[in-house]
Amino acid sequence: MTSNRSSRKIKDNIAKILIYIATSITILTLLVILGFVFYRGLPGINREFLTRMWDDKTTIVTVEKDINNLENKSLNYVPSLGIYIDLQDGNVVITGVEKKSPALNALNKKGEIYRIKKSDIIERVKKIDLREATSLDEAITAIEGEDTSLDLKIRRPGGGILPMVISTLLIIVITLVVALPIGVGAAIYLNEYARPGKVLRVIRFAIQNLAGIPSIIYGLFGMLFFVQFLKMQYSVLAGSLTLSIMLLPTIISTTEETLKEVPNSYRQGSYGLGATKIQTITRVILPSALPGILVAIILSIGRIVGESAALIWTAGTVAQVPRALFGSGAAAATLTTKMFWEIQEASNIDTATSIAVVLIVLVVLLNLFSKLITNKFLKRTGTGK
Repeated sequence: MTSNRSSRKIKDNIAKILIYIATSITILTLLVILGFVFYRGLPGINREFLTRMWDDKTTIVTVEKDINNLENKSLNYVPSLGIYIDLQDGNVVITGVEKKSPALNALNKKGEIYRIKKSDIIERVKKIDLREATSLDEAITAIEGEDTSLDLKIRRPGGGILPMVISTLLIIVITLVVALPIGVGAAIYLNEYARPGKVLRVIRFAIQNLAGIPSIIYGLFGMLFFVQFLKMQYSVLAGSLTLSIMLLPTIISTTEETLKEVPNSYRQGSYGLGATKIQTITRVILPSALPGILVAIILSIGRIVGESAALIWTAGTVAQVPRALFGSGAAAATLTTKMFWEIQEASNIDTATSIAVVLIVLVVLLNLFSKLITNKFLKRTGTGK
């Protein structure tokens, strides 16, 4: 008897040690991955990286000089334009713009206001190339001149990920708006309406197979159907619809399992009070299942943010803010596809890891936001703790 107890105790201790080892390996692996990404990526993250466009933008503008402003505030001040400039790496860089500067009312070739701002580079004044300027005095003299109106060639530096952040958030919103109602509705049908039998088994078998299809197959379907057949071209809408189809198995399965966990007593109590089936589902079952639906949302966000193969073939890889949902000008790169492109084509590991840091932070913030919204809804409906 004593030997049996001793043997069980040894086995329990071995099992406990193995569990601790497995947990330690998991945590260590996570820390190593995050540590590497943040170590390589954080130095490349700054304000310009987060707020600028990816590509440089060159614009020809016309500025009406303020001929009444003659106050020379400093050696790098241009009175007639109300701006401060500096020579940096052979470029005339705007380092400051006053609130009443004429540069804020500059007009581009279309007659639209183009607000010149800090960090813009002045490359040319009329026919004078400022890239050949050797001193601030030479640059200021060229800008001041004798004309009351100036044609300036302005280059706005890129190197930022703002277009990809906007495209990623846009695709997340559109995908969830399309996929969530369909997925939750299908889960309600399977759990609340469908009768056990051959049809139900076929539906569940189809959902399981959809979950196992590689994402690149979804990308191929999206390119053939949405991009080519429906003529959406490479666009955020084509990418979002492709991801919506890809997410349906996850949303349906997770939501259905959550609905199964709602006690039948809730349903019977609702029916006993005279509620219809729809009223019971919308006012009793769904609020009770909301935490599980939140899990489906979180899993979906992670899948959307981390997807690249399907989006490369449907949304494109253009680093721009989409001007439409589909058609011309709707192609856009997400953070993930841009990170893939930087590694694959440019071999730029530092920029890729900086984008990875932004991705991690973005996913955490979106998950926290989802939980916050859900908790507020639960408190309002009285189903939360």
